[in-house]
Amino acid sequence: MNFSLQGKTAFVTGSSRGIGRSIAIALAEAGASVVVHGVRREAAAEETIQKVAATGAMARWVEGDLAAEGGRGLGERVLEACGGVDILVLNASIQKKAVWSGITAEDSERQFRANFQASLELIQVLAPSMQRKKWGRILAIGSVQQARPHPEMLAYAASKAAQMSMVLNLARQLAPDGITVNNLAPGVILTDRNAEALADPGYSEKVLRSIPAGFFGEPEDCAGPALLLCSEAGRYITGQNLYVDGGSEH
Repeated sequence: MNFSLQGKTAFVTGSSRGIGRSIAIALAEAGASVVVHGVRREAAAEETIQKVAATGAMARWVEGDLAAEGGRGLGERVLEACGGVDILVLNASIQKKAVWSGITAEDSERQFRANFQASLELIQVLAPSMQRKKWGRILAIGSVQQARPHPEMLAYAASKAAQMSMVLNLARQLAPDGITVNNLAPGVILTDRNAEALADPGYSEKVLRSIPAGFFGEPEDCAGPALLLCSEAGRYITGQNLYVDGGSEH
């Protein structure tokens, strides 16, 4: 199996922390140069850059707020930084809890802008260089909510379902160019985003009982599957959704 990414360049959105950081480090360990991304270059971003560089891989940095500016400008800055990418991991997203009756147009638009539209724009800017090389990997980081939506995350879940539809659509269109397009859908992962909710012992125990594996996932649990889907080892896998959820119902 060829998991080597020597000579490849990867761009991972939202890679200053959490799942994005773990995937960025895994790709670097496999030999890829990595473009790290965050809204601003703060301590967490510096830590990711250092961890990527510690693997011996080249680490670059770009910043941008996908909800505010979309993906086109960010994608163009990536092109300026490295001339093109071979691997695009669409990890950054916005999630806002709200009861369905209280969701505003602004709430929905912001989540769809960051979670769906910006992803499409990044692909529009960065996929052409993959098409010219006849090799590319596009991996969207979705959520179990795309199929099993949380009652208080209607807009977020809908945006992830839209992202999955985009993956299915583009997989067929880009396959002739040697580009795979897949979706990785994490379940309950111990990230900063989930820390507050899981700090409630009662809620945490309830969620844990729903996971057949019997434990919460770590960001690193998403890195191995991502490496498969971003390497030559996964060349015949496209248009697929891979759950990383400990066996939870979906």
